[in-house]
Amino acid sequence: MSASSTLQRTQTRERILEAAEAVFADNGYHEALIDEIGKKTSMSKGGLYFHFPSKEDLFFAVMDRLANKLVKRAEKAADRASSPLESAEAALDAVLSALSAQKRLARLLITQGYSMGNAFESKRSEIFDRFAIVISQNLEQAKSDGQITDINTDLAARVWLGAVNETVVHWLFSDGPTPKESASDLRKLLLASVQVNSPSIKSKDAV
Repeated sequence: MSASSTLQRTQTRERILEAAEAVFADNGYHEALIDEIGKKTSMSKGGLYFHFPSKEDLFFAVMDRLANKLVKRAEKAADRASSPLESAEAALDAVLSALSAQKRLARLLITQGYSMGNAFESKRSEIFDRFAIVISQNLEQAKSDGQITDINTDLAARVWLGAVNETVVHWLFSDGPTPKESASDLRKLLLASVQVNSPSIKSKDAV
């Protein structure tokens, strides 16, 4: 395949994924129609299925695309922080801010595929594992630096993400505060869960 053909195929896939994201986010997995995605992209069903063999493949590709963007955002935020603990906080804040700004994205990653059953849960778990790694790596370094107590940082990262998940679900279904509006209190609770050792190490909310 020539370079120009590869580029064209990549661009076409991106166009399909962008349209599919909107349709899946608005309608959920089962109610989303491939025909509607076709209309948005001016493509036939056959053309869509050439790039994505099934509706499920397309949905999971949309989830992966969104996750890639969020993970990169979390990693960049972590890299800009001045200490491992602040990096873990920054990664968490980046995810909360992104989900708050894009309700459709939040629905897609958190709830829109529940009717798929185990397949969706497996994919969602895979995506959350990627977020957990970003947080746990920085918590592990914070532990090595003596910023936090000697804890299981993998478990701590999952506890943090579990709290994020519940905060987002409450916002989506109960008209609760946005994840960003909850970030300050949530950050304090999560820092308390890892028992910050030194009184000189403060959350950025305390500065």
